[in-house]
Amino acid sequence: MSEPLPDRMQAVVVHGPEDYRLEEKDVPRPGPGEMLLRVEAVGVCASDLKCYHGAAKFWGDEHREPYVQVGRSPGHEFVGEVVAGDEEAFAHHRVAIGDRVACEQIVPCEECRYCRRGQYWMCGPHDMFGFKNFDGAMAEYVLVPIRARVHQVSKQLEPHHAAFAEPLSCALHAVERANISFEDTVVVAGCGPIGLGLILGAREKNPMNLIALDLDDDKLALGKACGADLTINIREEDAVARIKELTDGYGADVYLEGTGHPSAVGQGLNLLRKLGTYVEYSVFGSDVTVDWSIISDDKELDVLGAHLGPHCWPAAIKMLEDGKVPVEQICTHQFALADFQQALDLVGDTSGASVKVSLLPGRRG
Repeated sequence: MSEPLPDRMQAVVVHGPEDYRLEEKDVPRPGPGEMLLRVEAVGVCASDLKCYHGAAKFWGDEHREPYVQVGRSPGHEFVGEVVAGDEEAFAHHRVAIGDRVACEQIVPCEECRYCRRGQYWMCGPHDMFGFKNFDGAMAEYVLVPIRARVHQVSKQLEPHHAAFAEPLSCALHAVERANISFEDTVVVAGCGPIGLGLILGAREKNPMNLIALDLDDDKLALGKACGADLTINIREEDAVARIKELTDGYGADVYLEGTGHPSAVGQGLNLLRKLGTYVEYSVFGSDVTVDWSIISDDKELDVLGAHLGPHCWPAAIKMLEDGKVPVEQICTHQFALADFQQALDLVGDTSGASVKVSLLPGRRG
């Protein structure tokens, strides 16, 4: 049985760059094929912060159309309890009232060239929870369309731990793109939420050496806890020189970039060996310039992008449910929905005060 639903709810609403407001809205009622979730937790992503600060990727410039929509509620890293819907929705998603589910960020159209070829994560229209055409989960309730990709998650996990399935799945996809071999030296740039996911995923591939880079010793210690064999504080040590020293002068086999900082791009190109593999996951807030001759004439590198977490959600959820992820250390801060501005500001704090920040819409003050 569906629970009685309130008429009104609180939700964060986008009005423009650096203009997000907590407002009261009608609780959405699911139509045919739709479900309603009571949001238990929603992570604050670095891309949420870049959007908040007006990055051109989201708000557009002379080269691109705006992507984020004014009037939307942000939030794409979420888990919630199924509280309403019809039999078509429940049968399609194989869930029932009371189940806890997580949704993939993208809501694929199922009709474009990419969707028809099974490459749904690159869907042409690219509708996305919290950005385009569908409200996200910085709200007490979120509507789930029938086209959404839905995954059940154990209720034994804390809600903010379960919501980490989204960034973890993204990191696992980037790791899959790298085609890591047992003999490889793999370098991960960054020990934030994505970087830690990259370390966790790379550890499952069991390369010969797994090296984590960061500017913060506490985050490097967390990188160790996630499986890094060696950590390098790039504020104190030349990572390129150290990695070449460890590899008989050749350089690393694989570089996984998860910082979103422009300097990490050139760093990766320089520390890779010839014929090495560079995988870029990050969303950058500004343009990045590099010497492309390193990629071509100097080293003939394989440079790969990674977007979202296709086909990696079941593995990410299993890792969480199996206790392979030190979520107690990763998920450092939780806030009530009314304190969303504090959460955004904390994610933007460059002092390293937080790792993963989440909102818990059911928490009061």
